Amino acid sequence: MVLSISKWDFIIRTVQISSYIPGRIRLHSKKLIGNAELGRKVYAYVASYTEIDAVDVNIATGSVLIKYRPQLLRSNGELARVEQYIMNHAERRG
Repeated sequence: MVLSISKWDFIIRTVQISSYIPGRIRLHSKKLIGNAELGRKVYAYVASYTEIDAVDVNIATGSVLIKYRPQLLRSNGELARVEQYIMNHAERRG
């Protein structure tokens, strides 16, 4: 049996989920602070999904802001599972 772990699984388990409002998610990671290369990789991966409208990675604060249209994002099963996980584990929910 092969265990398949997506990049999303890795990303979500290594960040603090600061806030969740349908259509807007903010994540934080101390590993992003001052790390331009990691910031570019995170941006490229998240922005590669057409279901996501905007991504802002701030390496000064270690913040990642993801904006999306909930119905469009939820049409992708993988992203719908990620959103559900985030919704259940966010520190602040709108």
